[in-house]
Amino acid sequence: MSRQSNRTTDSKKMNSELFTLTYGALVTQLCKDYENDEEVNKQLDKMGYNIGVRLIEDFLARSSIGRCQDFRETADIIAKVAFKMYLGITPSVTNWSPGGDEFSLILENNPLADFVELPDNHSTLIYSNLLCGALRGALEMVQMAVDVKFAQDSLRGDNVTEIRMKFIKRIEENLPAGEE
Repeated sequence: MSRQSNRTTDSKKMNSELFTLTYGALVTQLCKDYENDEEVNKQLDKMGYNIGVRLIEDFLARSSIGRCQDFRETADIIAKVAFKMYLGITPSVTNWSPGGDEFSLILENNPLADFVELPDNHSTLIYSNLLCGALRGALEMVQMAVDVKFAQDSLRGDNVTEIRMKFIKRIEENLPAGEE
């Protein structure tokens, strides 16, 4: 039985490493295709947004989680359920603003950044910007407009990776006339 358990663990680790290396190849190709880091950052955000828009349906189906009551609950679900489900990590939720509309996700270990060193000529590249886009896209699909950006990045010498999320507004559903 333990042999089967080891295979499952090894398989998950291999899948994680394959994902990390594939993502690295994607970022490398974007760096070759676009002239500057800002364009690469925009493309990563755009790709992440499109992933988030689609991923939210899978997340809601697999997690059986209903509508969150407030932004604090949303933050906890993102950290404790979504990140665990898709990236195998559980970031901590900290640095809440006094108004409760802004917080940080602290990633002690960013799985996208394993095996990565940023070259000196890409000092403004936000390597894991796909995560910001995915969070923004997923939350927009549940009627929540947010601003998501990296505040710290371990690839740039910071001790941790910090994603800052700010609630902007609730998005009202626009139903066609006569449908309510």
